[in-house]
Amino acid sequence: MFRKAALTSLVTPLAALLALGLAMAAGPAQALSRIKDLASVEGVRSNQILGYGIVVGLNGTGDTLNNAPFTKQSLTAMLERLGVNTRGANMRTANVAAVMVTANLPPFATQGTRIDVTVSALGDAKSLQGGTLLVTPLLGADGEVYAVSQGPVAIAGFSAEGDASKITRGVPTVGRIANGGVVEREIDFALNKLKTLRLSLRNPDFTTARRMAAAINDFLGGDAAEPTDPSTVVLQIPPRFQGNMIRMLTDIEQLRIEPDQLARIVIDERSGIIVMGRDVRVSTVAVAQGNLTVTITEQPQVSQPGPLANGETVVTPRTNVKVDTGGGNKLALVRESVTLAELVDGLNALGIGPRDLISILQAIKASGALQAEIEVM
Repeated sequence: MFRKAALTSLVTPLAALLALGLAMAAGPAQALSRIKDLASVEGVRSNQILGYGIVVGLNGTGDTLNNAPFTKQSLTAMLERLGVNTRGANMRTANVAAVMVTANLPPFATQGTRIDVTVSALGDAKSLQGGTLLVTPLLGADGEVYAVSQGPVAIAGFSAEGDASKITRGVPTVGRIANGGVVEREIDFALNKLKTLRLSLRNPDFTTARRMAAAINDFLGGDAAEPTDPSTVVLQIPPRFQGNMIRMLTDIEQLRIEPDQLARIVIDERSGIIVMGRDVRVSTVAVAQGNLTVTITEQPQVSQPGPLANGETVVTPRTNVKVDTGGGNKLALVRESVTLAELVDGLNALGIGPRDLISILQAIKASGALQAEIEVM
């Protein structure tokens, strides 16, 4: 008994040290990401809803009723529902604006839950500041009413003008109502009754999908998870978790894996932005860059006749033309890079700007020396 107990007490610290060494050898924890951040559960999603309404109480910054007939029709119909007959009357109010109301219905939102709504002017209103949205039903893609919104509109911008000047900050024709919508209809989704669960990768990749399935199988035991394509991992619910999906999902979401990605260079030619992935590699290549610059300077010279001379004053043109062929730029050697930092250092050694770097990267790709995909936005 004594020897067995002593042996057990000795093995426990050795096992802890071995586990610590393996964890240190596995690499930094920063390279691992949670499954929660890499994939979403299919079916757990928000839905877009929208509606048409009117905003009242504007200080003369609403729609011009002659230019926005839909605003006039909406105002007339609303007043009729309230017992006021205005048909045939010449209404000239500028305190009303027609708006579109949009919102996102969160997953598993129950009746009575409040949501934020966004209000956007539809006509020629100048500002929605100080306005109040009247009761507006919000419909889904199926035409059913899922929420109702109402309340004062808060805007971040403003607009002011006089006879000779005008100032506008932000967008005063778009506002937001915090907790301005009330959910009236729930979307049925029985998560606990599912027998099969699908995880959708936000960045589809074969290697990432396989690593995700392997991590889930190690946690659950057996072969419950299987990647069916680069963007989907199908999970068969084990018997012990059936009816208690939340407990299983909360544990799976915290599992960490190392996501893989393609070697890709993203280029935005409009702004000159270049983004390179960490796996971008380049073979040894020589690069020379030079631009032809022509500078033309005009310095007219006035020529006047001498005193008491019979002549006239003329302007003599003087043009100075300077041509720079970039002769000082030499052929630079970009050696085969092992890391992204070495590749960036090699390209920066050429002393060029982002605009020229875009052309150089495309030329290196055309020569076959760049092992990466170039995506132009």
